[in-house]
Amino acid sequence: MDNQNEVNQRPADNSKEWKLIEKVVMDLQGEQRKSRRWGIFFKLLTAFYVFAILALFRMPGGAESAPSKASEHVAVIEVNGVISADQDASADNIIGALRDAFDSENAVGVILRINSPGGSPVQSGYVYDEIKRLKEIRPDFPVYAVIMDLGASGAYYIAAAADEIYADKASLVGSIGVVGSGFGFVDLMEKVGVERRQYTSGEHKGFLDPFLPENKDEKEFWQSVLSVTHKQFIAQVKAGRGDRLKETPDMFSGLIWSGEQALEMGLIDGLASSSQIAREKLNVEDLVSYTYKPNPWEEVMGRFGTSFGHGVASFFAQQTMVLR
Repeated sequence: MDNQNEVNQRPADNSKEWKLIEKVVMDLQGEQRKSRRWGIFFKLLTAFYVFAILALFRMPGGAESAPSKASEHVAVIEVNGVISADQDASADNIIGALRDAFDSENAVGVILRINSPGGSPVQSGYVYDEIKRLKEIRPDFPVYAVIMDLGASGAYYIAAAADEIYADKASLVGSIGVVGSGFGFVDLMEKVGVERRQYTSGEHKGFLDPFLPENKDEKEFWQSVLSVTHKQFIAQVKAGRGDRLKETPDMFSGLIWSGEQALEMGLIDGLASSSQIAREKLNVEDLVSYTYKPNPWEEVMGRFGTSFGHGVASFFAQQTMVLR
């Protein structure tokens, strides 16, 4: 009797086992299908990026390809954004473009097309000095600066080296001054309960530390550094503009002026655009960009990179001085 009952239970047990096996197999097949679909997706995505990168390498050079550098033209160099060693508007990039323009047999002159709030006094000074040097080598090669929306501080420093400066009536021009900025977190640290520990060799090695109380003597010293840099800036502007400047008490105060006001003050020579200067001053219609363009591969990789950690470290560790 017991044997009969055991035989009757086996089909049911086998049925459950087969259903479980079928479910496991079906699940495995489903996972495999999903895995294949994702694999195909990522392969297509990779192929897309490869084709996109190849397309960047094969793209024509924009302004440089139409018209050609082989015909008579005006060289245009863009000075866009913050003037800094790690930005597009670095001295290396601008100077390299200037040298290419001066070396060109078919360029009849160069226009610096400026749209910048300024930046490093060192980078601006490098460009200023290089323009003056190149002008000594090729004095018959005119350099014009055309300010678009903004030509302030270090950007105006560069413009002052040009033979003539032009802007729109609504452009913002000037801001001949220097600023050194930072932060103070002393009270915040006390509230949070954080203790600052700094070890230095040298009485003033840690000056301008945002986590320490401000020191009167160090503040006066830093102000003297800013004042010296400001005087250098003013001297270069005066050397570049000469007797065209109609100096006022506010001219070198750091204030910024409209194009019309800048014209009255002698900070610029007229109101005109780049194409107007090419036609009216150089008698040439064609504008060709000599602006530095990064390698497409470097540009793509740069977009994927991250500088967050570096930015945070710089924010806390560095005090910056910029022309503004």
